[in-house]
Amino acid sequence: MIIKAVFHIDEIEKWDLTLANVENLLKGIDIENSYIEIVVNSKAVLACKKDSKISEKLEKLVSNKVDIIACNNALKNLNIENEMLYSFVKIVPIGVKEIIVKQHEGYAYIKP
Repeated sequence: MIIKAVFHIDEIEKWDLTLANVENLLKGIDIENSYIEIVVNSKAVLACKKDSKISEKLEKLVSNKVDIIACNNALKNLNIENEMLYSFVKIVPIGVKEIIVKQHEGYAYIKP
C-alpha cells in the first residue's frame, strides 16, 4: 500500500510530538513506496535553522525519504535567510498552499 501523508507544524513547541508521530509512522510502512512531507510554517520554521536542537532527528527523517518543507512567508516574517537553513530543507512560497495541493493529490493531512 502506498502511503501519502503531509504533517503540518506551525508551533515550535509541537516539534517533539510531530517528530514522534512521523517516526512511528515510518516504523509501520514501506518507506520506498511512501511519500511523507512535513510542512513547516509560522514560528516552527525556527527549528529548520542550522543551529537547531533537533538537527539529528531531521537528518534521520530525511534519510528515510521524508521531505521537510518550509514556508517562505514564515521565513521572511522571521528574517530567516535561506543560507541559515539546513540544505535538505525545501522552500515553498506558501506553506498552506503546499498542504492544499498535497491534499488534492491524495495525501492524508495530519496535524499533531
